[in-house]
Amino acid sequence: QVQLVESGGGLVQPGGSLRLSCTASRLTFTHYGVGWFRQAPGKAREFVGYIAWSSDNTDYADSVKGRFTISRDNAKNTVYLQMNSLKPEDTAVYFCAADFAGGSTNVNSYEFWGQGTQVTVSS
Repeated sequence: QVQLVESGGGLVQPGGSLRLSCTASRLTFTHYGVGWFRQAPGKAREFVGYIAWSSDNTDYADSVKGRFTISRDNAKNTVYLQMNSLKPEDTAVYFCAADFAGGSTNVNSYEFWGQGTQVTVSS
């Protein structure tokens, strides 16, 4: 059974940084685009960014562009979301997901999802 597990969430002050990790079992990330999404209470799940499987190209939501960076470590079968200059509005549960078609901004493109990790930005 394919499993994606996020880690690295927590409480951080505004302006701080966190690095989230997404590790897969029974799935090789090099064959998939990997996306990050987030969901705040009472809101729809929204696209944060993704890294394409074929070229390692990345794309980000405008709200995080310049602050968040996605990277992958193929040897560890892990994808990372580095989050800098965090703002209170970044508070949400963050999910990683895998898309066999290569990755996109569309939440419905992704076949496999992790359970999420909570990120809270507050002073």
